[in-house]
Amino acid sequence: MEKIKIDKDALKREIRESMKSGHHFNVDQVVREGMRDIKHLSKFPVISTCPICHGDLHVVRLECDSCGTGLDGKFTLSKFNYLSPEHLYFIEVFVKNRGNIKAIEKEMDISYPTVKKMLDEVIIGLGYTPEPLPAEEPAPGTPETPVTPEAPKQTRLEIIEKLNKGEITVAEATELLKKIKK
Repeated sequence: MEKIKIDKDALKREIRESMKSGHHFNVDQVVREGMRDIKHLSKFPVISTCPICHGDLHVVRLECDSCGTGLDGKFTLSKFNYLSPEHLYFIEVFVKNRGNIKAIEKEMDISYPTVKKMLDEVIIGLGYTPEPLPAEEPAPGTPETPVTPEAPKQTRLEIIEKLNKGEITVAEATELLKKIKK
């Protein structure tokens, strides 16, 4: 079998440009541009969606390249098979860079907000709900976070004085003292 050389840098550029413009990565466009000729490949990546009706596809046959043994049946696909090529590329870059956002930004030539957006899209694509980051929590007063009156900041001395006067219990004083930054 003839090996096909893929210009990985050109492929990365194509994916980056496609993502920047808000379009999805288009394998047909890559083929037209001559980066790789899919017609000469004997293996294709597994697709998870029917190109005609967009229903879910399932694998019904597995075959060994070495001995030709075949297994027929219904086989499930991994969650990753349902991700777009852009998201799979993002995961590859993310893992390669051990989650270092700065390195991901540099390699993919995208901004920090774009990295966060893509990570959230991958999390959703894998069937999970991304947890909001502390900076993204709703502002006080919104329906999700009712406003609770904050107790005025007290010094250690004020807490001890209240304890001596019997205004608070030892347990309450202990809790208040724990809340004060050291």
